[in-house]
Amino acid sequence: MRDMTRVHAFRDDALGDLDAVGLVTALHAGEVSVREAVEAAVARTEEVDPALGAVAYRAYDRARAESLDPRGGFFSGVPTFVKDNVDVQHLPTQHGTDAFEGRPRRADGDLARMYLATGLVPLGKTRLSEYGFSAAAEHPRQGPVRSPWSTDHSAGASSAGSAALVAAGAVPIAHANDGGGSIRIPAAVNGLVGLKPTRDRLAQDALTRQMPLRIVADGVVTRSVRDTAAFLREAEKVYRALHLPPVGDITRPGRGRLRIAVNTAGIGRGASPEVTTLTLKVAEQLEELGHAVEEAPAPADPGFPDDFVLYWAFLALVIVRTGRRVNGRSWDPDRLDNLTRGLARHALRNLHRVPGAIRRLTRARHAAAAFHERYDVVLTPTLAHETPRVGHLDPTQEYDAIMDRLLDWVAFTPWQNVTGDPAVSLPLATTAAGLPQGMMLGAGAGREATLLELAYELEEAFPFARIVAP
Repeated sequence: MRDMTRVHAFRDDALGDLDAVGLVTALHAGEVSVREAVEAAVARTEEVDPALGAVAYRAYDRARAESLDPRGGFFSGVPTFVKDNVDVQHLPTQHGTDAFEGRPRRADGDLARMYLATGLVPLGKTRLSEYGFSAAAEHPRQGPVRSPWSTDHSAGASSAGSAALVAAGAVPIAHANDGGGSIRIPAAVNGLVGLKPTRDRLAQDALTRQMPLRIVADGVVTRSVRDTAAFLREAEKVYRALHLPPVGDITRPGRGRLRIAVNTAGIGRGASPEVTTLTLKVAEQLEELGHAVEEAPAPADPGFPDDFVLYWAFLALVIVRTGRRVNGRSWDPDRLDNLTRGLARHALRNLHRVPGAIRRLTRARHAAAAFHERYDVVLTPTLAHETPRVGHLDPTQEYDAIMDRLLDWVAFTPWQNVTGDPAVSLPLATTAAGLPQGMMLGAGAGREATLLELAYELEEAFPFARIVAP
């Protein structure tokens, strides 16, 4: 194992090593108070954040006030953070960029309203890559968000700040969202559970709902399967997608044995030799548990990566062209990073191809549905190779260099964003260097319950590595 600097704040205080469900139990039993839990989370955050760079905005006074009279809900009094690309009343929304000056929002957005209705107490907002476009949150002025497992390495993106704080023990659960892997990528990098729900499963803000192809889904990053399952259960009580089967209360492994496909070739670019070996080891573990596992090619068309990048670029172009109208006179596109500007240029040069790309991407859900008629679940690595060191995806590099490195690393996650299917990254593997290497399980639309039952089974049979272990 390489010599790495780990950062965490687990100790014998009100939070201990409890996950969110464990903290709820302790609060109900009177073993700790909400105020003590919030104060412990504040202290822990301030301890680790100088090394991690995960916090975008602190709202500690608000959290302290709320701890005196917390709102109801299953998670009442559990401290959390919200990613800085959703609107929370009285807090600015900055989207990880310097291109404008964020103003306090007058009201919660639809997502925050649902999220906080579960009882969670927000301590502030977490950092992300600019507009969530990069898989690493590295900012030219503020610096990178670093992994608590090794501060020389990236915490992933775009929900990097949330994942770093949960992994380091500052809070047990935090909001994340995912437009190309941004729940699953930082979960994979930081040794967490990260489930991207089915499209429409949770409430979404207006900006997300207006996308021509709604690739973004919201969720959480957690340290245990039961926390993710409990969040989906509680969120469903607040917001119910009537056209989807309910997730329900999933608390244990499923009894049925599944048909599982495994793929390490990716779509266009595949996994490294080490990650391929680690993935096939998980496939063997699934077989040991009695599941039927076989290798299968991805159902995607070979042109899928190009179409996805073009649609990603089109979203960047919309941001650039509407920035002043949306954000006011402080908008300055010259302060955007090279990746955002490069994406916008790519879209502008290929604008005539965008409608065709959207049509082809929209049809991908049919290929996914046919695939999941044959297989209940697909196993892939979450990311194609080991977590890169800080600087590898520095957004001040030339656009072509950044994009080539992104495509080399993020070869698996965008598929479910396009199809709308659910997928979960689990901390099932560790590299030779001692870093978490997440493994991803995907299922058909509306099948979160299947993924959670399988995740419980794997967590029980092959306990996840913990940052506090030697």
